[in-house]
Amino acid sequence: MSTYKPPFHMTDQIVNRLAEISEQVGRITVLSRGSLNPHLRRENRIKTIHSSLAIEHNSLSLDQVTAILDGKRILGNPNEIREVKNAYDAYEMMLALNPFSVKDLLKAHKVMMQDLISENGRFRTGGVGIFDGETLVHMAPPADLVPKEIQDLFDWYQASEMHPLIKSAVFHYEFEFIHPFADGNGRIGRMWHSMLLGKWNELFYWLPIEELIRNRQQAYYHALGQADREADSAAFVELMLNIILDTLKETTVVGETQSSKTPKHQPNDVLDDVLADRIMAVLKENPKITQRDLAKQLRISYRSVQKYMKQLQEQGLIARVGGKRYGHWEVVKPRV
Repeated sequence: MSTYKPPFHMTDQIVNRLAEISEQVGRITVLSRGSLNPHLRRENRIKTIHSSLAIEHNSLSLDQVTAILDGKRILGNPNEIREVKNAYDAYEMMLALNPFSVKDLLKAHKVMMQDLISENGRFRTGGVGIFDGETLVHMAPPADLVPKEIQDLFDWYQASEMHPLIKSAVFHYEFEFIHPFADGNGRIGRMWHSMLLGKWNELFYWLPIEELIRNRQQAYYHALGQADREADSAAFVELMLNIILDTLKETTVVGETQSSKTPKHQPNDVLDDVLADRIMAVLKENPKITQRDLAKQLRISYRSVQKYMKQLQEQGLIARVGGKRYGHWEVVKPRV
C-alpha cells in the first residue's frame, strides 16, 4: 500500500475560505432551486474553454470560440481551432468520466490533444522542465516515475478524509508538479480539478473557474512557484479557494429564476438537469451499455435510471436502436 502523502499544512485562511465557500454554495443552491439553466451552462462552458486555452496562449477571442462551437467557419490558426474543438469534446465527456480513474485521465488527454501532439493519451516518455524565459523554474520528475506517481496521487485522493475543496486543490498542484504529459498538463489539470469538485457538488461542473484563473494568471503561476519553493501546496490551495469563492460571489443566478406567482415544480415532474446530462454523456461514450451497468456507473438506483431514460426517450433526446440483446442507445440530439 502506498504511503504517498502530498506535503501540505492547514492555514487559518484556508479554514475561513472553506466556511465562506460553503455559505455561497448554499446560497446558489437555493437560488437555482436545484435546476441548472441549460443556456447558462453552455455560456459558462464556452467561457471555461476559452479561458483555459487562453492561459496556454491560444489567441482566439471568446466570440471566435463561440462561433466555432456553433459550427461556423472562422479565419484563424488551424491548431488553435483544433484546440477549441478538442477541449469542447473533452469537457463534453466530463460527466461520463471517473475522476478517480487513471485510465479515464488518459482517455481525456487523448481527446484534448488529438492531432496536436503525437503522444496524446499517453504519459510522457522524456524529461520536461518549466521555464520562465530562459530560467528553469521547475524540473518535473523523471518520465519512468510518472505512472506510479499519478496512481499514488489518485489513491491518496480517494483515501484522504480531507474536505474535497481542499484536497482537489492539493491534487491540482501535485498534478502540475508531476507534469505527466508532454503537453496539455495545464488544461487537463484544471479540467480534472473541476471534475473532482463536481463529484462533491454538481454545481462545479458548470462554474467557469478557469475564467478567474486566467484573470489572475500571474498569481496562479506565482502560487505554483511558491509551493515548489516551500515544498508545501498551502499557498496554491489558498489561491484556488480565493478564486473559487470569487467565482461563486459573481454567480448571481445559476438556474432559471421564478416569480412567486409561478407554481413550484414537484420533484417528480422535473428531469434533473445534471443527471440527464450524465446519462446522455455515458450513452454517447458507450452506446451498448445496459441500464443496470449505467446505474452502477452513476451510482444511482436501477429504477431511477429506468425512469430518467424513459423521460429522455419521451422528449426525443435518446432512442433505442435494435433489440434488447443486440441493440444500442443513440443520443438523438443534445439538451438545450
